[in-house]
Amino acid sequence: MISKNKVIITTSVVCLVFLFCVSLFIGNYEINFFNGIKLLFGRGDNNSLEYKIFWNLRVPRTIMAIIVGMLLGSSGAITQTLFKNPMADPYIIGISASGTFGAVIAFLLGFSETYFGIFGSIFSFITSILIFKLSNNKRGNLDLSTLLIIGIAISALLRAIISLTMYLVGEDSFRVVLWTMGYLGGGDWKKIIILLIPLTFSLIYFYINRYNLDVILLSDEEAHSLGINIKKFKYKVLMISTFMVGFSVAFTGMIGFVGLIIPHLIRIIFGSSNIKLVPLSMFYGGFFLLFCDTISRGVSTTMEIPIGIVTAIFGAPFFIYLAFKNRRGV
Repeated sequence: MISKNKVIITTSVVCLVFLFCVSLFIGNYEINFFNGIKLLFGRGDNNSLEYKIFWNLRVPRTIMAIIVGMLLGSSGAITQTLFKNPMADPYIIGISASGTFGAVIAFLLGFSETYFGIFGSIFSFITSILIFKLSNNKRGNLDLSTLLIIGIAISALLRAIISLTMYLVGEDSFRVVLWTMGYLGGGDWKKIIILLIPLTFSLIYFYINRYNLDVILLSDEEAHSLGINIKKFKYKVLMISTFMVGFSVAFTGMIGFVGLIIPHLIRIIFGSSNIKLVPLSMFYGGFFLLFCDTISRGVSTTMEIPIGIVTAIFGAPFFIYLAFKNRRGV
């Protein structure tokens, strides 16, 4: 007998394929359905405008939405596990803002877009370490309330600096504005190849350490009794998580709440074991972001809603729900 979880996952895969195809036909330039099918299978005039829009804009954008969603979803699961808090989304605690800040610094220094991810990762990692250190109480244990306050404060500070940068840059600030709201329209094959690096690396690392990820949930004493240097392992996991967030926000800007909503829903449906949580958060993160991107392009034929606004519409009520749930101790 097929289990309920397998039915859910199989249905989700079919829906993702369907959504992928639908998203290729949404945009200001109308592409006939049958022509689109031909283009998808490599048939058609390579020099036509339709072919170029399909293969140089829409296909890369759709793939990029899935990859970035996968990175944000899985990094959210890792961050929540690491901080032992379901509200510890990289966006809320300032890691995403620091990644965007790093990309803005690279932009101001005149570096190419290849370096945006590197700068974003470096600044995300520095911020994560800072939050991690400052959130420890006198006994060396993580204080969750302090973590959220510090994270939100750092996020607000970095957003203020980014806004100041936009003001000083002047006419060229449009690119920075897009980062602050999230934008997937700049997707191309080069960025996809770059983003595949952190995705592949994290996939391999999390698979190799899939059983050790649950050890993070134990106390330090219990972890040591299992022969694991938990402090060193936490830093490695934190570094990889920020590496993933840094690269994703550096190319697409601040896209919030993917890492908050998806891991929490996965825990409700599939359980809290990281063996399932991380890969499923990766898969459904890609699904969710593609869904939001399709909405952002499909609600109007004349304009596109920034992807960060769409994810915030779903995420903000969910965050409030989590806050009330935690307060009631449910």
